Amino acid sequence: MRFLVALLMLTGLAHADGEPAGEFDYYVMALSWSPTWCALEGDRRGSPQCDMDADFGWVLHGLWPQYESGWPSYCRTGERNPSRADTRDQADLFGSSGSAWHQWNKHGRCSGLSAEDFYKLSREAFGRITRPAIFRKLDEAVRLPASVIEQAFLEANPQLSADVITITCKSGRIQEARVCLTRSLELRACGSDVSRDCRMTDALFDPIR
Repeated sequence: MRFLVALLMLTGLAHADGEPAGEFDYYVMALSWSPTWCALEGDRRGSPQCDMDADFGWVLHGLWPQYESGWPSYCRTGERNPSRADTRDQADLFGSSGSAWHQWNKHGRCSGLSAEDFYKLSREAFGRITRPAIFRKLDEAVRLPASVIEQAFLEANPQLSADVITITCKSGRIQEARVCLTRSLELRACGSDVSRDCRMTDALFDPIR
């Protein structure tokens, strides 16, 4: 068993919880297509992110501290947790106050920042990437290659390159656009365990409700 754990860690397929805060190499900013999350999880949970009047498209799933291979989570930190008012103020960014809390609890602690500064950094990172406007104009579900989503982001953000962004799918649907950033939010190439583009040619992409 010990040999198996060691082997998994060497290959980057395992990560441990509770690492010291602030020890990581770069960030992965995950932008989630809200209609996909609602269809697969949010509707079942009754999340306010999925209310008919919510009007969410790309939301910030998270700003995740990342190792060159693997990632930390639920890190040990002396920083206080955000209040309910703090997380409520981030609902427009993360989709709901519950998501804002979860992202702090699992990932934000690992940044070494206070909750306030982590949320500020997350909002700044989100603001640096233009979400292609064309996706908000869909009035019905379509099936398309995942590469079309990546190309739309590249065209809307000339500063991006293909090694900086990756598109993920889940259950046959477009799930997320993930952008790799340095600790100072400069663009950088994604690690090999992050840069795994979805290869689907007929991924389902739902319109905003």
